[in-house]
Amino acid sequence: MDVNSNTSSIKLEGHVQVERYRYLYFTVMLLVYALILCSNFMLVFLIGFEKSLHEPMYVFIAALSLNSVFFSTAIYPKLLTDFVSEEQIISYTACRVQYFMFYSLGGSEFLLLAAMAYDRYVSICKPLQYPAVMRKATVSALLLLAWLLPAGQVAVLPIVYVNSRLCSFALKGIFCNNSTKYLYCVSPRALSIYAAVILVNIVVFPILFIFFTYAKIFVIARQNSEVRRKATQTCLPHLFVLISFSCFCAYDVIAASLESDFPKIVRLIMTLQIITYQPLLNPIIYGLKMKEISKRLKKLLCRVKHS
Repeated sequence: MDVNSNTSSIKLEGHVQVERYRYLYFTVMLLVYALILCSNFMLVFLIGFEKSLHEPMYVFIAALSLNSVFFSTAIYPKLLTDFVSEEQIISYTACRVQYFMFYSLGGSEFLLLAAMAYDRYVSICKPLQYPAVMRKATVSALLLLAWLLPAGQVAVLPIVYVNSRLCSFALKGIFCNNSTKYLYCVSPRALSIYAAVILVNIVVFPILFIFFTYAKIFVIARQNSEVRRKATQTCLPHLFVLISFSCFCAYDVIAASLESDFPKIVRLIMTLQIITYQPLLNPIIYGLKMKEISKRLKKLLCRVKHS
C-alpha cells in the first residue's frame, strides 16, 4: 500500500465485533440518528416559524441544534455503514474530512455557547442597551464567527498532514479524531503547538468568557429576585449544556494524550456518549426546560394531534 496515497485506507478498531448483534446495533444507532435529526429539526423549525421566538437567545438555540445535526451527520452515515460491513475501514481522504468536521463543529459549539452567554449578559446586566447591542447584524456576525473561526483554524491541520508519511493504518476508535496523529511516522512539534493554540482559542477562551459573564449575572441576580428568576430560567440550562460538552471535550484531549492507557470498552462507551448523548441534549434541555419554547412546542404537538 502506498503510504502517501490519498486512497489509502484506515482500519477502525473501535467497533464491538459481535456478528450476531450487528444488525441490532445498526437498528439502534439508526433510531438514535433519526431521533437526533427529528428533535433538533423540530426545535429549529419551531423557532423559525414562531415569530415570538425571533429573538437572539432563541436564534442561538436554533444554531446549536443545527450544529448538532451537522456534527451527527459527519459521523453517523459512516458509522451505520460500518455496522453492516465485514470490515470497518475509511479512506484516508474521508478520514481527514471527518476529522475536520468533528473538531470545527465542536469548536463552533463552544463559540455559540459563548455568544449565548454574551446575549444573556447584555439582557440581564444592561437591559436598556440590549436592543441597540443585540441587533440582527450583531447576531449574524456572531453566528458567522462561531462557524468560520473554528473551521479556518482546524482546516490547517489536515491540509498540512496531506503529504505526511503514514506508518500505521489502524485507528483506535469508531471515527477519525485526535487519535489520527498516531498514524503518522512523525508528528511535527510545531503542529502540536498549533493544535494547543487552537484548543485555547476555541475552547479555553470561550469557557473563561462564559464563566466571566455568568459571574457578573449571578452578582446582579443575588440583589434582585426578578433578575434571579430570569437568570434561573435561561442561564442554568445553558450552563448544564456547557459543563456536559466541556467534560466530553476534556475526555477527548486526555484520551488522545494517553492513547495506549484507555481500555477499548471505556473508549467505546465514552465515544458513543459523545455522538449520542450530546446531540440529543440541546433539544431536551432547551425544549423542555425553557418556558417559552416548551409552551409553543406543546401547542404545536396539540395542533398536530387534532389535525
